[in-house]
Amino acid sequence: MSAKKQAGYSRRDFVAAAGTAGLAFMASRARAQQAAEPDGKKIKLGIIGCGGRGIWLGDRFQNHGGYEISAVADYFQDCVDKAGDKFNVPQDRRFIGLDGYKRLLDTKPDAVAIITPSYFHPEQAAAAVDAGCHVYLAKPVAVDVPGCQSIEASAKKATGIKRCFLVDFQTRMHPFYQTAVRRVHEGAIGDMAFGEAYYHCGRAEVKDKAGTPEARLRNWLLDTALSGDIITEQNIHAIDVMSWVNNKPPLHAFGTCGRKVRIDVGDCRDYFTLHFQYPNNVGVTFSSRQFDGHGTQPEGIVCRMFGTKGVLETAYGGNVMIRGENFYRGGSTSQIYHEGALANIDAFSAAIQQGDFSNLTVAPSVQSNLVTIMGRKAAYTGKLVTWEETLRDTESFDARLEGLRS
Repeated sequence: MSAKKQAGYSRRDFVAAAGTAGLAFMASRARAQQAAEPDGKKIKLGIIGCGGRGIWLGDRFQNHGGYEISAVADYFQDCVDKAGDKFNVPQDRRFIGLDGYKRLLDTKPDAVAIITPSYFHPEQAAAAVDAGCHVYLAKPVAVDVPGCQSIEASAKKATGIKRCFLVDFQTRMHPFYQTAVRRVHEGAIGDMAFGEAYYHCGRAEVKDKAGTPEARLRNWLLDTALSGDIITEQNIHAIDVMSWVNNKPPLHAFGTCGRKVRIDVGDCRDYFTLHFQYPNNVGVTFSSRQFDGHGTQPEGIVCRMFGTKGVLETAYGGNVMIRGENFYRGGSTSQIYHEGALANIDAFSAAIQQGDFSNLTVAPSVQSNLVTIMGRKAAYTGKLVTWEETLRDTESFDARLEGLRS
């Protein structure tokens, strides 16, 4: 279906709305680049994690103009060399192994971008802050509650020593999402009644079937301990919007999950179904699938909230709008993956150069992360799990890293 038919407005209005979003991103980029080089000095950036996303983000950092990629680290030599060759990093600043990030920090970069499996985020972020670095962190911030608490502590310490700490969510930087959620909080859809969120897609790629410890690390997206399972690693995009719109954490969650289709590699579940109960008797259903939907539409990352005056509709890469009494046309977010990253890279640079160490992305990112963990535990156990129980949860995942070199 065309964007015009989906949104219910004219092509001219659609182009105008999309243009507004593009101009907002361009203005943000221009402001950040002006701030990034007030004296011609670039931010020395170390990249920790040189897989596909790490190199993709590294390219955006390099093209930004305000950064110099000074060192790279990854467990795998081929990943480090691919990144090092692309970004012209000298051989003596390319580090491998589980502790490669420590040797990268010894080179004293100004900042680091941590794009590693989520299991490693708390340890690496804490070490980076201790080394005096600004931190750009991929989502999710952690795979368990102690990890989330560690990230909170690292971000608080970063603020105390005047360092920036940014968590990379694309939706929260997009002007259509920002405007729509703000209007909902101002009452555009009236009193909330219920909602639905989902993340439906095909299976993740299997990168190595050798069955070795190294193969497991390459397939980390399919490994529960390394990724936090699909509800935390990927589904957090939908759950984060749900959490953002509702503003407060859910009271409790219950549901189920399973592993019935994707059973050849890893141990992650391939589906989740949950009910999140929010205050004022507002329920939100959530479902996730990572196997062939056989043509079922729509797929993707969606959140809808129904209220007494209207409906909020959001789709990552699709349309964002409010229907009802207080209509907001929003528009297409077809470039959100690219534009969201650029906006966060801009914001990170601007915060460093302008001395803004408020680090406001951390608290909402941690809250959404905790909501995924609450839902995961509810689905794993088949029991109702409350928010208070989640905050007291002391379970730590053990990734069993035996057989991997340091």
